[in-house]
Amino acid sequence: MKQIVVIGAGVNGLSAAVQLAEHYYGVATVTLISEHVTPNTTGDGSAGLWGPYYCGKTPDHKIVQWSSATHRFFHELWKNGLAARIGISLQPCVRLTTDPAGYQDPCWKDIVFGCSKLSRQELDRLSFEHGRPYTGGYQFATFTCEPTGLLPYLFNRFVNVGGKFVQAKVDSLDGVSSLQGRRVDMIVNCTGLGSLEMLGDREVLPIRGQVARVVAPWLFEIVLDDSDDGNYVIPNTETVVLGGTHQMNDFNRTRNLEDSKFILDGCERMMPSLKRATKIKEWVGLRPGRSSVRLELEHVKAGNQTVPVIHNYGHGGCGVTLCWGCGNEVLELSKGLNLDTETRSKL
Repeated sequence: MKQIVVIGAGVNGLSAAVQLAEHYYGVATVTLISEHVTPNTTGDGSAGLWGPYYCGKTPDHKIVQWSSATHRFFHELWKNGLAARIGISLQPCVRLTTDPAGYQDPCWKDIVFGCSKLSRQELDRLSFEHGRPYTGGYQFATFTCEPTGLLPYLFNRFVNVGGKFVQAKVDSLDGVSSLQGRRVDMIVNCTGLGSLEMLGDREVLPIRGQVARVVAPWLFEIVLDDSDDGNYVIPNTETVVLGGTHQMNDFNRTRNLEDSKFILDGCERMMPSLKRATKIKEWVGLRPGRSSVRLELEHVKAGNQTVPVIHNYGHGGCGVTLCWGCGNEVLELSKGLNLDTETRSKL
């Protein structure tokens, strides 16, 4: 049996691990290694909104490829009756900006449902209601898929198809070049922000995000102000996520009172009914930012052998949005290594 190791149990690590374990079932063992697992990952605190956000200079065609595959994945789960179990909602969304240049047509507009540009009259109405000088915007319908439901679903799906899990911190690729005394045939690196330390990748940086969760069951619409000083309101199945911040290269995981005021005041200005909402908690997480998503194959000297390594990290604020599509590309790259040729021929 071939040995495949996936490092990192965030949404991208699990998405890759599931697809690899299912494809190589019976011919390779897939082992997932991670220090943290749900509910203690960065993704567990996010709203799980499908929407490209802080992807750096990742090419548009790759964003479209990966995000459309994930959108289809969520749609299939939703149609197959798993929405309540996983926390998937199909919701109307308004995305706005105060940038003087307005909005260029987003590369993802044909992926979501019913995307249309807001008229000047609609922008004026929302500007008046929110107290913001909006210059452009779009309305459409898309999915939220809560990581607190998605991550356990992916983890159980991985284990149920024979995947193995080892809870441990990985400091270097040398540490996984052999597994229980056996040669590892491929490594998939999904360590996110951990690649800064593990690989010394200086293009990786934290994007600090602080959010609040409240109970406001009367809200059914997502509102996003993409401006640098903008807020967002994202309803989930049980709570509503209010945000947020995107402080570059900030490692501070402590709640900031000024950020709390910015979030609550800004969101209540957009939706005054939030003043009646019950506040549940506030949370701070560090998104794994990078100049662009790194998804590529290289051969790395690890221990006393050269191992093919597929890197899949640096998703910024798009971890949920890109996860299934990136996992699919990891699988396609692995096929070029002919990992299962010898074993399948024996079968």
